[in-house]
Amino acid sequence: MEFPKLSSPSLKELFVREIESMILSGKLPVGTKLPPERVLAADMQVSRAVVNSGLDEMAKKGFIDVRPRVGAFVADFRRRGTVDTLLSIMRYNGGILRKPEIRAMLEIRLVLEKLAIELAVPKITEAELDRLKALCDRFGSAPDAATAADAVFEFHHELCVISGNTLLPLIFYSFRPPVIGLWERYLTLHGIANLHANTETIWRQLAERDAGGAIATLSESINRTIAGGPSIYFE
Repeated sequence: MEFPKLSSPSLKELFVREIESMILSGKLPVGTKLPPERVLAADMQVSRAVVNSGLDEMAKKGFIDVRPRVGAFVADFRRRGTVDTLLSIMRYNGGILRKPEIRAMLEIRLVLEKLAIELAVPKITEAELDRLKALCDRFGSAPDAATAADAVFEFHHELCVISGNTLLPLIFYSFRPPVIGLWERYLTLHGIANLHANTETIWRQLAERDAGGAIATLSESINRTIAGGPSIYFE
């Protein structure tokens, strides 16, 4: 067994995590004006360069609104956040997504993948079907949940690529860390066999150019998970 290399977080990472934690915990409510950079640097014993780059990173995530010559304010990350914001929320929750966030993730998957199937089926080639089948087989023969989760993600991402919509695979891939985390949890709790059989059914329906059948199989599986059976919620 190989053990991962350990590394210490940088001062910037520590600064960002501390401010984000204060925002997520409610200690810094939306609209709060942060102290000037020099004051933050002195209070938290870091350089102004660390504070400046940290605030810039949090602004990109939607946590902070930096107004030139006015100051930095706590923003409503629910309105301005990105996928990176979601990863920060997961880190704050100890790597765990709450039930509303899991449900939202599954609902987004359903919308994206239904579109991918609708676009892919009329134009899918035998070579593309072969690529999907290889990924499906890799999923089925995976030795553990982590490897299986990676394989099933690649299957669905490849379907987005095959759709021909240039944005679909980019959007789907941007959710890779949390989506793989949810699949790994599902496979750890419920095993590989059922989800692999479901994936094989979708592949067969794609091969038969049965878009309606593939969408129905996908929808039934995701909606069942949303409803809590089999559950992947952290309760």
